[in-house]
Formats: sequence, structure tokens, C-alpha cells
Amino acid sequence: MDWIYLGFVIFLFILAVSDLWVGVSNDAVNFLNSAIGAKVARFRTIIIVAATGVFLGAIMSNGMMDIARHGIFRPEQFAFKELMYIFLAVMVTDIILLDVFNSLGMPTSTTVSMVFELLGATFALSMIKIAGSDTGLGFADYMNTEKALSVIMAIFVSVAIAFVCGSVIQYIARLIFTFSFNNKGLKWKIGIFGGIATTSIIYFMLFKGAKDLSFMTPEVKTWIADNTWMLLGCCLVFFTILMQILHFLKVNVFKVIVLIGTFALATAFAGNDLVNFIGVPLAGFSSYQDYMAAGGGNPESHMMGVLNESASTPLVFLVAAGVVMVIALATSKKAHNVTKTEINLARQDEGDEMFGSSKVARSIVRWSNSTANFIIAATPDKVKNWIDKRFDKSTIEIEDNAAYDVVRASVNLVVASLLIALGTSLKLPLSTTYVTFMVAMGTSLADRAWSRESAVFRITGVLSVIGGWFLTAAIAFISAFVVALLMYFGGTVVTVIIVIAGLAVLIHSNIKYKEKSDTAKGDQAFQEILKISDSKKVWEPFLNYVAGNDKTFLDGVSGQYTAVTNGLMQENVKALRRSMNDLKAYKTTLKNLRKKETICLRMADSETALVKSAWFHTAFNYMEQIYYSLRRICEPAYEHVDNNFSPIPEEYCNTFIIVRDELVAATQRLAQHFKDRDYEAMRAEEETLASLQKKFSDLRKALMVDIQEKNVNLTVAYLYLNLIQESEQLCISMKHYARASRKMA
Repeated sequence: MDWIYLGFVIFLFILAVSDLWVGVSNDAVNFLNSAIGAKVARFRTIIIVAATGVFLGAIMSNGMMDIARHGIFRPEQFAFKELMYIFLAVMVTDIILLDVFNSLGMPTSTTVSMVFELLGATFALSMIKIAGSDTGLGFADYMNTEKALSVIMAIFVSVAIAFVCGSVIQYIARLIFTFSFNNKGLKWKIGIFGGIATTSIIYFMLFKGAKDLSFMTPEVKTWIADNTWMLLGCCLVFFTILMQILHFLKVNVFKVIVLIGTFALATAFAGNDLVNFIGVPLAGFSSYQDYMAAGGGNPESHMMGVLNESASTPLVFLVAAGVVMVIALATSKKAHNVTKTEINLARQDEGDEMFGSSKVARSIVRWSNSTANFIIAATPDKVKNWIDKRFDKSTIEIEDNAAYDVVRASVNLVVASLLIALGTSLKLPLSTTYVTFMVAMGTSLADRAWSRESAVFRITGVLSVIGGWFLTAAIAFISAFVVALLMYFGGTVVTVIIVIAGLAVLIHSNIKYKEKSDTAKGDQAFQEILKISDSKKVWEPFLNYVAGNDKTFLDGVSGQYTAVTNGLMQENVKALRRSMNDLKAYKTTLKNLRKKETICLRMADSETALVKSAWFHTAFNYMEQIYYSLRRICEPAYEHVDNNFSPIPEEYCNTFIIVRDELVAATQRLAQHFKDRDYEAMRAEEETLASLQKKFSDLRKALMVDIQEKNVNLTVAYLYLNLIQESEQLCISMKHYARASRKMA
């Protein structure tokens, strides 16, 4: 039966390669966002710098492997077979968890998932061993509770530390450099800032990470430790002078610092997170080697105390892992399609707010405003005026379409890389996702990027992301716990089934992501407009972009109007509930669409934009009126059907559906005219809508006569009257919508 365990080890390595690929694709945002957000270089250049850092970090990550070997459990208390169940449960749970979270679009962390999966699986096996023995051993004898607690505390405390450090350092940096940092004072400030930033990075990367390099001799390590301060002093002087010289040579030193920070953060990411991807498989491989070296035998009695020894991962594994990570970073479409969450929550302007409002966020904003007003009132006027001048954004220097400037980008990268490298040196698996995200949120807050108009949305976003982290921990623990129990009680057969299921989920995940990435290409027009530097060339692509959005909107209107009215006539409560949810969700989409189109409008030639912008906003207001008309039809219809009230009489339904179908057909034709930008056809369709408006008006008058002269059910009559009136309003709004769109063109 030894071949089964060999198969399990092979499976662990297959998952390791997959985890490396998916992990780099998922977490590339952590070390790419600042450089991309500030547009410090071409994307290819940023990728090359990051790939070099990833490869170096992978080679330097040897010391972190102990977390998977004995950081969570005490291996001497577990047999080979039991540890294989733990390792398999962790890896299978990990791929399923990532698949579920990616499908839901929820943020997750590979560090948190790995730690809590190890905790869950170990807890399950420990519970079984305690229940089945009378040795008096407790959970503390099976689980390294002290180390596990320190790991968990390090992960979550790092969130607060990252936010505070990012806020404080960014505030100081902004006071020093302001938003207009090409001033005379920059002549000496930039050299010192660059020297300190670069020296700090080198200290944590080299002096803290060098001791874990497998090819470092004890003599070299001792020499570095004995001469650390001398080396740091030399680095500080050298890099300060170098940065000052680069500044005099008209080189943007901030961009250099950002690229160095990208390299450092990529190195710290690989050094810290590599254990998440290959730590467990390597521990499984070491267990299998020890088991076979002992001649095989009984896997239920061969204890695994050998894992207490510090990991000495062969360099070939680290190099191979680094190669896989670099290839993934350079070729993975997912890595290139950098997630917008962090950039949008940290961007300098309002941008495209991805999250809504929440009660907690509103309370935090109110409390923060009250606290800020108190501090402002207690601050001397001269100090307030000086600070306000340092934070004057009227002269902000920012690359075209960049989310923020290079000062903030450099602080993001330097602070995040130092915190992660410090955690790595202490062998604490900090989450790169948590640290980089919270540093970015802290720097954006300190940079006054959260205005009163956007603060509530961004705080909601931050809380949503943090909530996703806690959810990750809970699900990882419970899932690994259950899978480990199933493997233990089900034996080899169930374990093989779970392994096959894990592979199936892995394949399914890749297929689903490909489909998702294919559907995510729909907003390319917006991205293309953002790349246009000549304002005179913006207007035509902008009109095409708006026309495409109008087509999509009107197609949705015709579909929802048909679904809602059919649901009412057929008393289909499920269809009405689905339409209710779809319409509620579309409100955010419509709001974000307006912001995107307004951003494009700002980029257009000012003379053209000023003349046409009034019609643009008028057209969008009528879009909103159309949307709210659909809401006003759907909500009372859903309530009516859900309460099982009397249906609308068949004679009314038959009369209404005839006119309804004409309106749906007119809406569909109008949608095509928008796409084709056929303004003459749109003018003709306006006349059709006016005619339909008259027909709905006639239906309304006929109903009023029936209410006065016949004994009709008033509840039904009022519902039908609302349906007719809102349909009439749809005709009016679409008519004005088409007219405003024609005028804008």
C-alpha cells in the first residue's frame, strides 16, 4: 500500500504547482498596484522588476517552511498516516476555498487560509486521538498552541500596525513634499528620503533575510551580524548621494524608489508566501522520505518527530518554485488583469466607487467628523493654515489617469515591504494581502483622498474586505476540520475520492476563470479612452462608448419591463422577486456608469465638453427616470402577487399587453438606433413613443371611467392604474432621453 502514499505526495506537488500559479495570479496585485496606480513605468518594466524580486524572494524563503512542519502541530505526537490526512485535507480544502471565494468575488488570503486549514485539520485529528486514548494528553500536547496563537496574533495585529504606520508615514511625507514636489526644497529632501527608504529596504531584505539563504556560510552570517551598523551607515551615505545625483540629472527619484519598493515587496511576498503554496507539500514529502527510510512498515505507528527539525529545503525546490512564480507573473492573464479594488479605494479622486454605504460606515464617518472638528478647533490658526498649504491639491502633480502620485506610491511600497520583511525575518507568516491593503488604506486616508462624498463608500469597502478575511479564517478552519474527519473515518477509499474531487474542482476553477475573464472584457472602451492623451481625440470614442452603454441599458429595460409585467399578469412571484433584486442591484451599476462617463467627458476638449455636457447630464437623468419607473412598477406588483391579492382581470390584461408589446418593440428598435448612432431613426422613434404615450393615456382614462361607473376591485384598479401611469411615464422619459442623446451628439 506504500504506492498510495507516494500517489498522495505526487498529488500534493501537483497542487503545489497549481497553488503557486494561482497564488501569484491572485496576489500580484499586492506588489504591482502602487507602481501601476502611479504609472511610474511601462507595465512590462514593472513586471520585469517584480519578477526579479519574486525569484530572489523564493530562493530566500527557506526559513519560513518551518511553519508548515511544526509551527501549528506537534509532529512527534502524530503518525505518518495521520499527518498525510492533515496535509491532504489542507491542500484539498485550499483549492476548494479559493474556487468558492473567486466565484463569489470575495477577497481572500492564502496565508490565513493555510494557517487556519492547518489548525482545523490538526484540531480534528487531535480530538480523535484525545477521545481514543487514556494517556491524559490534551490539545496543548498535540497542537503548538503558543506558536499558533503568535501566528494568528501576528496576522491580525499586522492589520492595525499597517494602517497606522501607513497613515503616519504618509502624513509626514506629505507635509515634507506637498502635492507639488518639484519645488526648490526638493533639492536636498529627495536625497535623504531616497537614502533612508533604500537603506531600510536593504536592511530588512539583506541583513534580516540573508541568514536564511541556504548557501550562506556561518562565517559570512557572523560577519554581517557583527558589522551591521557599519554596513547600514555606508548604505545610507551611498544611496543618499546616489539619489541626490539622480535628482540633479533630472531623474524622477520617486519613480526609482517606487520600482525599488516594487522589487522589495515582490521579494518579501515570495519569501513570506511561498510557504503557503509549497510548505505543506514539502512537509508531506519529508514525511514520506522518513517513512520510506525506516523501511515502510505500519504507517499508523511510524511517528513523525523528524519534522521538529528545522527545514532545509534543497535549493532546487526553491529555484523551481521561483521559476514557476516568475512564469505565472509574466504570462498569467489574471496577474495582468490587476484587481481594481485596492486602487479604487485608495485613488486620489472620487473615481468609480465599488461599494455602497453601510450603517457602520456612516457612524464612523460621523464620529470622525466630530473628532476632526474638535481637533481643528483646538489647533492654532497659523498651524492649520500651514498644514492646509502643504495639503493643497490645486497643484497636484500626477501622471495622466493615475490613481495617485508617486509620493504615496513610494510610501505604500516601502512601508508594506518593510513590515512583511520584518514578519518574514521573525518567521511569522504575515498576510501580504492584509498588509499591503491596509497600508494603502492608511496612506490614502492620511492623504485626504477620502472626501466626505466618498468616505462612507470607502470605509464600507474596507470593512467588507476585512469581513472577508475573518470569513476566510472561519471557513478554512471548519472545512479542513470536516475533510480531515472524512479522510480519517473513510480511510483510503474516501481519501482517494476526495483527492479526485479536489482535482475536479481545480479543473473546474480554471474553466470558470477563463469564462469569467472572457466576460470581463466588456468595458475595454472605457480603458481605451483613458489612454488617449489628446483631448481633441476623445469625443468620438466617448460618443461610441456612451452609445454602447445606452444600447445595453435599453436592452435591459425592455427585458425587465417584459419580465415584470408578465410576472404580474401570470402571478409569478419568483419572477417578480428576481426582477426586484436585479433592479436594486442595477442602481449601483447605473451610478458607477455615470461616474465613468463623466470621467471620460472631463478628458474631452473643454470647448466641446462645455457645449455638450448639459445634454449629457439631461440624458442620464432621463435614464434614471426610466429606471425608477421600472422600480415603481415592480415593487407594488411584487407586493400584490406576494400577498395573493386578486389578479388583474383578463380583459384588462389583454388590452394592456397589446400596447405593452408595442412599447417593448419600440424600446428594442431605439436600442439599436443608439448603437448605430442613427439619429434620424431615433427622431422617428420619438414620434412612435409619443403615439404610445397617447395610447397609455387612453387606457388610463378608460380605467377611470370603470372606477366611477363599475363595481371594480379598488386594490386591483389602483395597481393597474399605477402600471398604466408608469408605462406612460416610460414613454415620456424615453422620448426625452432619445432627444437629449441626439443633441449631445
